[in-house]
Order: sequence, then structure tokens, then C-alpha cells
Amino acid sequence: MSHSRDLDAAGITDPALRQSYELCRRLNARHGKTYYLATLLLPPQKRPYVHALYGLARYADELVDDLESPDPDELVSWGKRFLDDLRIGDSTDPVARAAVHTAARWDIPPEHFEAFLASMRMDITRTGFETYAELEDYMYGSAAVIGLQMVPILGPLCDEAYGYAQRLGEAFQMSNFIRDVAEDLRRGRVYLPQDSLDAYGVTRADLAGSEPTNGVRRLLQHEIARTRGLYRAAAPGIDLLHPSSRDCIRTAFALYGAILDEVEKAGYRVLDRRVRVPVRRRLRVALPAYVRARRAR
Repeated sequence: MSHSRDLDAAGITDPALRQSYELCRRLNARHGKTYYLATLLLPPQKRPYVHALYGLARYADELVDDLESPDPDELVSWGKRFLDDLRIGDSTDPVARAAVHTAARWDIPPEHFEAFLASMRMDITRTGFETYAELEDYMYGSAAVIGLQMVPILGPLCDEAYGYAQRLGEAFQMSNFIRDVAEDLRRGRVYLPQDSLDAYGVTRADLAGSEPTNGVRRLLQHEIARTRGLYRAAAPGIDLLHPSSRDCIRTAFALYGAILDEVEKAGYRVLDRRVRVPVRRRLRVALPAYVRARRAR
């Protein structure tokens, strides 16, 4: 199968390690379809490492975000074990093993993983953010550091690539926050700043309804404009990556950005449904990129 060839290309031969990478790949394929599609545009020898980082993040996220059976205590204890394993350089945990190996292979600083887990722990008790600055602090750990973890694998041409990767991680996450307002509220959380809600006269009760009020529409317009600003700020960073990585990131950039377009097309109706980027649009972006990516290799 192709994923076995990816592991062969990456020189990953240990059977237990291969199982761990494969588990992370399945987590990526099941939960992160847009991200997974973009990953297929990378050279085969780099894909397993991206799957490992996604798998780790998704596994931790589900411990606090699963709607039916969240397990915050396990997040705390599992996260502590992971950081211990990171220091040791090996793990027996089926998900963590691949991420520990990836961190060692690409010399990813442990502080990035510490910041990520700190933000995940915030989700245990935090239900909202007063200002965008507070939300940015949260997104540093939950999104920006994911970009920072990825950059060594993608091949930075200069150190400036890291700052752009942080902005892009925030843009991706804000796109998800805008799309997932209703789902997040079912978890008791609002990831749009309270001062923005106040500015447009929006209450949590408004977000719990099925029809967007005029205030909700204006709130979403405001946050979409802010998020598009993040995409513009991040865009120059794509050309600061190795040519073989650019089509992967361009595709993710286009498809996550398309979430905002679909929210607008739906008339900002995100309170009673989950807006999706149509498959035909995904393919329209991804197929030409796949051809270019193969050529770049």
C-alpha cells in the first residue's frame, strides 16, 4: 500500500514505529480530510512525519473535545507522560511513539509541544476569551506552534519562514472557529472574542439559536475579515519553503480559506449546520497542485 511505501521512503523500518506512524496516518485521514489531502502533495518521505504531528494533536484534542466522552484527567496525565517520553527520546505509547521519533528526527523544540498541551489544558476549564489578544495567547499553543513544528519538515529557506507559519496556523484555526461556532458551543465554549460579541450585541443565547440574527451575521463578517487578514499576512511565507513543499501548503491555504467563502455563501448559517467545502472545489484545487508537486520533485 502507498503508506507503506511512504514509510519505506522515510527509512522507518522498526515494526512498532511503523505501526505508530500508521495509527497517526489513520487519525489524520479520518479527522483532518483537508489537511490529509494537502499532505499527499508532499514528497513520500516527508508524509509520515506530518501524519505523526497531526495524530498527536488530534489525539490530545479529542481527550477534551469529544462530545460524548471527554477525558480531561487523561489529557493531563497522558500529556505529562508524553513530555517525559520526549525528554527520553522514546515512547511505548502507540500515538506518542511516532511524534517523539519525529521530534528527534527534525530537532523540533520540546517547548512547542509544551505550549500545545498547555492550550489543550485550557480547554478543560476555559469557556471563552474576553479579547482577541487573549484568544491569540490560546492560539499560540493550539495552532501557531503546529506551524512551527511543521516548518523543519517542510524545509525552510530562511528563518523568516517560522513567523509566517505561525500566522498561517492562526488563520487555519480561526477558519475552523468561525465554521464550528455551534459545535463548540455544545462543548460550552465560544472561541470568538467576547468584546467582538459585545460590539455587535451578540449573546451566547443568540449563538445557541438556529437562525443567525443580524448581529451574528455582522459578527461573523468581522471575524472573517480579520481571518482573511491573517491569510494575507501568511501568504509570503509559502515561497520561503522548499519548492517540493509549496504545493502542499498552497493547497491547504486555498482549502481552509475556502471555508470562509462557504460560510458567506451559506448566508452565515453556521448555527444549525456544519458548512463544508464541496468535494468538487477540493479537487479543482488539489488535482493541478498534485501535478505541479510531482513536477517539483
